[in-house]
Amino acid sequence: MSAASRDEGLVRKVGPWGLAAGVVSIVVGAGIFAVPAALAAAVGPYAPLAFLACGLVIGAVTICFAEGGSRMPTSGGVYGYIEAAFGPFIGFVAGMLLLTGDVLACGGVTAALADVAASVAPQSLVPTVHAAAIVGVIGTVALVNVAGIAHAARFVSVTTALKLIPLAIFIAVGCTHLHGVSFVGAAQPDTDGLGRAALLALFSFIGMEAPLAASGEVAQPSRTIPRALGMAMVLVTLIYVAIQVIAQGILGDSLAHSGAPLADAMGRISPPLRVVMLVGAAVSMFGWINSDLLGSPRILFAFGRDGRLFRVFGLVHPRTRAPYVAILAYAILAMVLALTGTFAELAILSTLTTGTLYGLGCVAAWLLSRRGVAVAGPPLNFRWLNTATCIGVLGMSALVVLASWQEIAGLATLIGISALLYMIPFRKVLVRQ
Repeated sequence: MSAASRDEGLVRKVGPWGLAAGVVSIVVGAGIFAVPAALAAAVGPYAPLAFLACGLVIGAVTICFAEGGSRMPTSGGVYGYIEAAFGPFIGFVAGMLLLTGDVLACGGVTAALADVAASVAPQSLVPTVHAAAIVGVIGTVALVNVAGIAHAARFVSVTTALKLIPLAIFIAVGCTHLHGVSFVGAAQPDTDGLGRAALLALFSFIGMEAPLAASGEVAQPSRTIPRALGMAMVLVTLIYVAIQVIAQGILGDSLAHSGAPLADAMGRISPPLRVVMLVGAAVSMFGWINSDLLGSPRILFAFGRDGRLFRVFGLVHPRTRAPYVAILAYAILAMVLALTGTFAELAILSTLTTGTLYGLGCVAAWLLSRRGVAVAGPPLNFRWLNTATCIGVLGMSALVVLASWQEIAGLATLIGISALLYMIPFRKVLVRQ
C-alpha cells in the first residue's frame, strides 16, 4: 500500500518541537536514573566516554532514520520505509519485531511505575494499588491519544518538560559539588567491561522509533523529521554525558554500588533533593509511557491498513481522526503484560529486536536514497549517508554480538514466528473485509 493510502484520513499536525519532545521523552526514560551505576561498575570513570561513543553510533542511526523518514514519512515509521526498501515480507517481519519490542517495553515500564505507586500503600492494599495504577496510567494515556493527535502531542510535550526538570536540577546543583579525586586512580577496564558498557549505553539511547511511527501525522515531514531527530538526539547525548560525569564526581567509587545513583548523589547534598530524584524517576516512567502510546499503536494501525493483520486496526475515529482501535488494542495488550509481569524475562530480547531493526532501517534509508524515492517533497539528501549507514550497521551488529547465545536464539525464534505468520494461509482469511 502507498504511503498516501495508508495515511488517508489522518491529520498532519505534529510539528518539529512536538516530535522532538516525543523522541526525548521516550529515549530519556527511567533507565537514566539507574544506568550510571551499572556503567560505573563496568568501566569506572570512563563511563562518560561510553555514552559519548554510543551517542556517535546512535547519531549515525539517527541520520539514517532522518533520511528514511524524510523520504517515506508514513504511519509505522521505520516499518514503512523498511517495507518500501525491501518489500512486504521483510517489512512485515520488521514491523512485527518492532511492535513486539515496543509493547513488551511498555508493559515493563508500566509495571515498574506501578511498583513505585504500590510501595507507598499499606501492605494489604499493595496488589490493588499495583493493578489500579497500571489500568489508570495506560487507560488515561490511551484516552488522551484517542482524543486526537494534537492533544496527544501537547500532552507529550508537557510530560517531557516535567521529566526533564529533575534532570536539570541534578545537573545544575550537581556541577557545583564535584570532587576531582573521583576521576583519578581508576584501573583500565577489561574487554568484558567495555562490552557491557557499550550494551548499557546503547540501550539508553534506544527508543526514537516509537514516536516516528506517527510519521503519517507529522506536518511537513521531509523537513520536520530530520530537524526533530537532530535536536532530540543531540540534547539526549549532552544530558547523558553530563549526568554520568556529575554522578561520578559526587559519589566516586560508591557510584558502582548505588541502587538509585541520582537520588544518592543528591542525597549527599540535600535530603529533599533525594526525594525530588525519586519522584523524577516516576515522572520519567509516565512520560515514557505517554510517548510510547503516541507512536507504537500506529504500527498496528499501519498493519491494519496494509492488510497484514485485522483490518479493523486500520480504522480512524470519525471525529478525532485518531486510529482509535489500534490505540485501544495496544493499550489493552500493554496492560495485560504489565499485570502479569512477563516483560522482565524479555527485556534484553526487546533491546536486541530494536538493534536489529535499527540496522535494517539504516540499510533501508540508504536504498531509498539510491533509488531516489521521495513521496513528500525534497528529502534530507545527507551528503555522507554512506558513512552513516556503515557506522550504524556495524554498531547495531555489535549490539547483537554482545548478547548471549540464548538471547540471540530468542531473537531468531521471534523472527521465525513473524515470518510464519506472514506466510501461513489462514492470515489471508483473518484480514479479509
